Amino acid sequence: MKKEQLFTRRRALLAGAAAVGAAGTAGVFVWGDKGEPVRVGVPVSGAPARSLPLKPSAYRLRPLTGYGPPRAAPARTPVRHEPLLRMTGRGRTMVLTFDDGPDPHYTPGILDTLAEYDVRATFFVCGEMAVDNQDLLARMADEGHVVGNHTWSHPLLTRLTRRQIRSEMSRTSDVIEEGYGERPRWFRAPYGAWNRAAFQLGAELGMEPLAWTVDTLDWTTPGTGVIVDRVEKSAAPGVVVLSHDAGGDRSQSVRALRGYLPRLLDSGYHLTLPHSPRA
Repeated sequence: MKKEQLFTRRRALLAGAAAVGAAGTAGVFVWGDKGEPVRVGVPVSGAPARSLPLKPSAYRLRPLTGYGPPRAAPARTPVRHEPLLRMTGRGRTMVLTFDDGPDPHYTPGILDTLAEYDVRATFFVCGEMAVDNQDLLARMADEGHVVGNHTWSHPLLTRLTRRQIRSEMSRTSDVIEEGYGERPRWFRAPYGAWNRAAFQLGAELGMEPLAWTVDTLDWTTPGTGVIVDRVEKSAAPGVVVLSHDAGGDRSQSVRALRGYLPRLLDSGYHLTLPHSPRA
């Protein structure tokens, strides 16, 4: 073979390799009889470009989570005639709840103690407090606590109209969703004053009513030792403890938690979160 023919064939090979690299996604190349690259009509992968639809098809608009069997509709929250007072379950379990916050002066101290002992609690927040302390709601979410609805301005619900009760609840749920990341599943009537409208509207908003078994009466500021003593003497499986992290000077409540929490744990109690019983 002549030198000119070898040089010409080498240039053709190099040109063919470059063509394959630049247009590999368009088709597969083979070598022709004269040494030039020839494309065949077999795509490397997928359908040829001319067969793609001009408009997005239904399957491309469907989210990945849409595949598979359809999900069951979420259970409807039952309308109760009285609030839940305690939690059912096995073992020595208790639920700690804190009302009226979040307060930037006292809530962080309570969260710090709970984090130190790796304990989760439930905070029933008021919308007018939560709207200015979204960072505390976010911290509660990050640390695994439950946030419940305690109305917007802590009114006596039995003196309000249905429209007013709905506003108090729904506005607070909106603020909780914004800061906490999801809407609340629990609510508590201020002063423990429930009525039919509160139960019905709470259920419509997807919330269960939770009261308490043990009232520490910490809002009366009886002294740190008194609060600790009340919790320890009332400890029992299923008990729901009421304390406060706002609404006044709650320094005694903060100190009391540091006193009774490790003692409850040493006694074998498991501090847990509320769960909804079967309707």
